[in-house]
Amino acid sequence: MDEQEFQNLAKDSPFVESPVMPNMLEGDTTIQFRCHRQVKFWNACCSNIDIPLTPFDILRLKNRLNLSSGDFLKQYTFPYELDKDGLPGVKFQPVEGGTACQFMVEEGCSVYEDRPAACRYYPVALLSMRRSDEYTDRTAYALVQEKHCLGHQEPRKLTIDEYRQEQGVSDYDEKSRGWRQLILKKKSAGPSVGKPPQISNQLFFMTSYDLDRFRAFVISPSFNASYIVPVETMAEIVADDEKLMEFGFNFLKQSLFNEKFLEEQEGSFEKHRARLNERAQSIIAGMQKDRQKLEDDKYSPDPRPGDCGCGGND
Repeated sequence: MDEQEFQNLAKDSPFVESPVMPNMLEGDTTIQFRCHRQVKFWNACCSNIDIPLTPFDILRLKNRLNLSSGDFLKQYTFPYELDKDGLPGVKFQPVEGGTACQFMVEEGCSVYEDRPAACRYYPVALLSMRRSDEYTDRTAYALVQEKHCLGHQEPRKLTIDEYRQEQGVSDYDEKSRGWRQLILKKKSAGPSVGKPPQISNQLFFMTSYDLDRFRAFVISPSFNASYIVPVETMAEIVADDEKLMEFGFNFLKQSLFNEKFLEEQEGSFEKHRARLNERAQSIIAGMQKDRQKLEDDKYSPDPRPGDCGCGGND
């Protein structure tokens, strides 16, 4: 694929605003880089972080720290928007009152074996792109060269693919592929999808990042009254976070893009519509009751001073 074709594809990338976009590279491109403790400013990148997290990043880290996904999100992340429609993402929350990573210690990264994909890739950036008329995404890379990083001056050369293998990102890329495709599909769909309702973004957040809450949602009576989940699948997603995460990506494709994944229970749509109608009627009844009370209060006689106990003589 030539440079011009990459540039054209970049228009459909969720990272189009990235300053590294003009220098797109392929996996066989040779780079010069090595990071180790003897390099001056070797952990400067961890002192001023801006690290987006993928669902698989959160899965690995919350399990390492023996936290629920909800507790991990509260303690270590903050939300941001992935697109103009408010699609939710999460980033690492730096130390209180500072910009450094909470996991940075004097010896280096305290969660190194489970560090996020963005940390593993640095100084390479992963660029996933997809045309609106294509069914698969394409991958390119870019090299980030910041002044503080002296690893680029180290006398070692290797290809980007070799660097990815060394840093163990292949598994991360594969596990996050379904999620990246969701984001790319939404972006490439453009105005035809329209601005999603808030509940869609809430569902996307829970399913993508709050895995333990999503599991509780999937095993709830209301979910199983709406969808048919095979017994074998239910057993897998209850016991295995990675299986649950993959299930969630497919469920979001059905919820957001109508891509068939789960069979619906017979009559579930009618039941859902009936619940909505019941709720709407309840809201209307409440509004009418409040309106009638206002009308009654408007025409009721003013209380005499002695009637309210706030004035007058005994």
